[in-house]
Amino acid sequence: MHENEQRDRLLQLGCDLGAIQDLDILMERILTEARTFVHADAGSIYIREKNTLRFAYTQNDTLQKNLPEDEKLLYTSFTLPIDDRSIAGYVALHNKALCIDDVYQIPETAPYRFSRSFDIRARYRSRSMYTLPLRDINQKVLGVLQILNPRGQESPVRPFRNKDTRILKHFASIASLALERASLTRSILLRMIQMAEMRDPKETGAHVNRVASYSVLLYEAWAKRRGMDKIVIERQRDRLRMAAMLHDVGKVAIPDGILKKPGRLTEEEFDTMKTHTFHGAKLFLDVHSDFDHAAAEVTLTHHERWDGRGYPGHIDIATGLALPEKTGENGKILGLKGEEIPIFGRIVALADVYDALSHQRVYKKAWEEERVLEVIREGAGSQFDPELVEIFFDILDVFQQISQRFP
Repeated sequence: MHENEQRDRLLQLGCDLGAIQDLDILMERILTEARTFVHADAGSIYIREKNTLRFAYTQNDTLQKNLPEDEKLLYTSFTLPIDDRSIAGYVALHNKALCIDDVYQIPETAPYRFSRSFDIRARYRSRSMYTLPLRDINQKVLGVLQILNPRGQESPVRPFRNKDTRILKHFASIASLALERASLTRSILLRMIQMAEMRDPKETGAHVNRVASYSVLLYEAWAKRRGMDKIVIERQRDRLRMAAMLHDVGKVAIPDGILKKPGRLTEEEFDTMKTHTFHGAKLFLDVHSDFDHAAAEVTLTHHERWDGRGYPGHIDIATGLALPEKTGENGKILGLKGEEIPIFGRIVALADVYDALSHQRVYKKAWEEERVLEVIREGAGSQFDPELVEIFFDILDVFQQISQRFP
């Protein structure tokens, strides 16, 4: 990419990155674009959390090539102290970039060291590394961007050149602004979730993060089966992740006596509990952004069933009453059935049940994995979209990895 093309690309990315609302999807895009500028084989992003750095996202083309097509690279999140001992910690502490030609040849006089543990496990060779801070508008460190092993035409890996570091610094400034906006959006969502958590201890931050991550995985695999455009997939993933995090926000409208009841609910109490779906959807009716539409869709339909026996069914969101000609012979509201249920609702329904059964709640212990998988398997075509169940089992190992990231 020539310098003029790079400048044009930077201008375009200022718009593109700013349009991404979800933090995790933004980090994926930031890393992809940064690596593209310098043809880098790998890279990582760390996010600052008080006095530590959380290893938040990574990409590695060499390792990805060893995986089956469309399978994602698995990794475990960890934290580093912000101090001189690690390269990322040093960059965050001193708020300045660091360029190293060979991380295996760091001078003894340098305070930081490179850990070879990952390279040994993955049979990888890290060499050239450029690490730079991601700063907010006040120049405070939000995180660290680490780019690894730029590729040359003649040799597999080359050192970073001055023009590489220059373009990456410009890009980091643009990416940081988008990162700051997305972090603010995430903090607002988490506050809404914390409000729900105060009312219902089952709705924890870890639970909603897992459900959102599972949902994005399912959607991406479902969309790729249909040959959907990558840009469309990215936009929809962005909306789905945030909407999935708020799937049960309507529980703030449910009385404590029902919400926190330790025993089985009466039929009347359960009917009241069901109203959390349209109470949640009503929160997003007055604003008509794509996110609000997705959030209303998810909150309303994530308890619908493929066989039509879910809830709340065909209702007017504003009133909670049945739509015309949408009641059965017994007078009950008919549920949405099959593809009447929006894809986001079908996805979150599966993700939510898997997570609820797999993890301990106030009222129950975590189920054994085989028992959970049997429920999902038996629910294909009745409770769940059978195609989504098939996809779920195809990518089960990634689900399990996400579960470990948000314990």
